[in-house]
Amino acid sequence: MSTLVIVESPTKARTIRNFLPDGYQVTASMGHVRDLPQSASEVPAAVKGEKWAQLGVNIDENFEPLYVVPQDKKKVVKELKDALKSVDELILATDEDREGESISWHLLQLLKPKVPTRRMVFHEITEEAIQEAIRNCRQVDERLVRAQETRRILDRLVGYTLSPLLWKKIAFGLSAGRVQSVAVRLLVNRERQRRAFRQGTYWDLKATLEATGLDSQSPVNRLFEAKLVTLAGQKVATGSDFDESTGEIAAGRNVALLTEPEARSLQERLRGRPWAVTNLEERPVTRKPSPPFTTSTLQQEANRKLGLSARETMRVAQNLYEQGYITYMRTDSVNLSQQAIAAARSCVEAMYGTAYLSPEPRRYSTKSKGAQEAHEAIRPAGHSFRTPQETGLSGREFHLYDLIWKRTVATQMAEARQTYITVQIQVEEAGFRASGKRIDFPGFFRAYVEGSDDPNAAIEDQEVVLPPLRVGDAPICQNLEAVGHETQPPARYTEASLVKMLESEGIGRPSTYASIIGTIIDRGYAQMVGNALVPTFTAFAVTALLETYFPDLVDPGFTARMEQTLDDISTGEAEWLPYLQQFYLGETGLETQVREQEGQIDPNQARTVELNDLGAKVRIGRFGAYLEVDRDNELVKASIPKDLTPSDLDTNQVETLLRQKTEGPDKLGFHP
Repeated sequence: MSTLVIVESPTKARTIRNFLPDGYQVTASMGHVRDLPQSASEVPAAVKGEKWAQLGVNIDENFEPLYVVPQDKKKVVKELKDALKSVDELILATDEDREGESISWHLLQLLKPKVPTRRMVFHEITEEAIQEAIRNCRQVDERLVRAQETRRILDRLVGYTLSPLLWKKIAFGLSAGRVQSVAVRLLVNRERQRRAFRQGTYWDLKATLEATGLDSQSPVNRLFEAKLVTLAGQKVATGSDFDESTGEIAAGRNVALLTEPEARSLQERLRGRPWAVTNLEERPVTRKPSPPFTTSTLQQEANRKLGLSARETMRVAQNLYEQGYITYMRTDSVNLSQQAIAAARSCVEAMYGTAYLSPEPRRYSTKSKGAQEAHEAIRPAGHSFRTPQETGLSGREFHLYDLIWKRTVATQMAEARQTYITVQIQVEEAGFRASGKRIDFPGFFRAYVEGSDDPNAAIEDQEVVLPPLRVGDAPICQNLEAVGHETQPPARYTEASLVKMLESEGIGRPSTYASIIGTIIDRGYAQMVGNALVPTFTAFAVTALLETYFPDLVDPGFTARMEQTLDDISTGEAEWLPYLQQFYLGETGLETQVREQEGQIDPNQARTVELNDLGAKVRIGRFGAYLEVDRDNELVKASIPKDLTPSDLDTNQVETLLRQKTEGPDKLGFHP
C-alpha cells in the first residue's frame, strides 16, 4: 500500500521522511495553496464585473470567499494532483493550529481525493511522535477551519474597506488592518506622551561609608553606598513623584524637593557629623522559575537577550521545529508533557546535581482564555533533551535553541532563595538608606535568569554585598556627593514590550505578532531606531483619522472582544455568519460607517498632523511628511528628513528646515 503525506515545507518533509516506513511519499504544499485574490489580475474573468470582486468576498451571498490558486502555486498544485494519482491513501500532516487546519481543508477542496484521507497531527518531529500520530489520525476539524476563515474574511473586510479610504484622504499605498491599526495607535499614543512630557529636576545625596568595628583579619569589603531618603522625617522626592505633563511634583505628594543649592548646602552641613545605624531589616524571598516559553514570551526574550526581531525569531524557531530540535513554535500554552518534565529533570540531575532539582515536578497551567494553538509549551523535542552543544547547531539557531533549552530545564529546578537587607542610617536630620541582596541558594539561577544573558554573571549581578552591620554602629563617611537627576520621558516600545502589551490586552494572536510588526515597519508606520519602534508622521495622520471617524476599530477593548468572538466560533459557542453580517452590514457596520463618513472627511485636514507649538503645519504628501508655513503672504514648504521623529520635532528644527529651504544650504566657504 502506498501513501502520500502532505506537509507545508520541504525541510519538514525531509525530517518526517526519516521516521516513516517504505511506501510513504512525503511532499510539501509550500504553505497555502489557495487564498483570496491579492490583486485585480488574480480575480477570475467570470466575476470581474461584480462590485464585490475587488474585496474577494461576496458580501451579498453569505460572505462567500472567492478563493484562487496564486500564479506561483499552480505548478505545486499540479504536482500534488499527479502524485495523488498513484497512491492508495492521502495523509494531511500540516501543523496543528488554525492555519494548519485551514491548509489541510484547502488541499481537500482542491485535490478532491478519491482515496481514503486522514488528518495527522503532532507537536514535535521525532520518531516517537510521528509513529504515535500515524496511529491516531482524525478528520479535518471544520470548526477550526471556520474560525480561521472568519478571521481571514474579517481581516480582508477591514483592510480592503478602509485602505482605499486612506488612499483618497491621505496618501496612496497606505493600509489599515484589524490588529495592525491598533498596534500603530499604541506606538502613536506613547509618542504623544513623549511630546507632552515635561522634564523635572531633583537632587539628592549619595554617601560612600566605611563600616567600623570589624575584625581587621576579615576580607570583607568595608565600603558600601547609601542614598538620602528622608529629611527631617519627610520623604525626599524621586523621579516617580513628578507629573510627566507638567514637570512639577504631582498633586498630593508630600515630599521634599531638593534644588542644587539646597543639596550642596546640606552636603556641607553634614560634613564631619557622626553617622549611626538606626535600623536593620532582613527579608527572605524565594523566586520561582518562569514558565516555559509560549510564542509571545519566546519573541520577547529573544528580542531582549539576542536582539532578534519577532520575525527573525519565528523564522529561526520554524527551522528548529522542522529539523526536529524543538516542539511546535506556535502555542499559547505553558503546559509541559509528562515526557518533557522527566527529560528536564534528568538534565538538572546530570548537570547540576540533586540539590538543584525541585522537590516535586513543577507544572504550569495556561492563564489566557482561548489558548489553543498547540497543546504544549515550546521546548526541546524528544524524550531526552540534547544539550545545546550536542546539537551541532550554530549561529542564531544555536542561540535560540540554547535559550529554549535553559528556560525549559530551569522549570524543574529548585527555587532561588535570597535575602533582601535594608539598613537605615541617620546623620543629623538626614536619613540615608543602604540596600543589599544576598543569594542564600542560587537554585534555577544556575541555568536561567529572565532578561539576563549569562546565568553566572547574573548570579554575581544579583548579589549586592553589604558588610555585616548592627544597630548602633557608627560608620565613617568617606565621601558625600550631591547628585542631580532629570526625569525621563516614557520609554518607547521595543518589539518585546509591544508584543507583551498586545498579548496582555488580548489583541490579535501571538502567532501573528511577527508579521504585524513587520507590516508596520514595511508600510512606513514605524522605523527601528536602535531597539525602539518609533512611529512616523504618517502613523500620526492615519491614527488621528481612524480615532475621529472609526474609533471602535482602533480601540483595544473592541479588538480584544472581536478576538474573543473568533475564539468562540472555533469552539462552536458563536455563529460566524450572523457575526460577519452584524460587523459589516449592520446598522453601525463597517460598510455603513465608511459610506456615511467618507463625505465628512476633509483630505486637507486628514493630511495634517496636529502637533502643538510648532509655528508651522506638518502635512503628509506623496513623498512623505513636509512643513508648510505662511511667510510674507507666500507659502513655504520644506521636506522633513525621514529620520526626524514626531517627538523630536521642535521649533528650532522647524526654523532650520525652513531656512535651508529659502536660503539654500549653509555656505562653509568658497574654493579660491
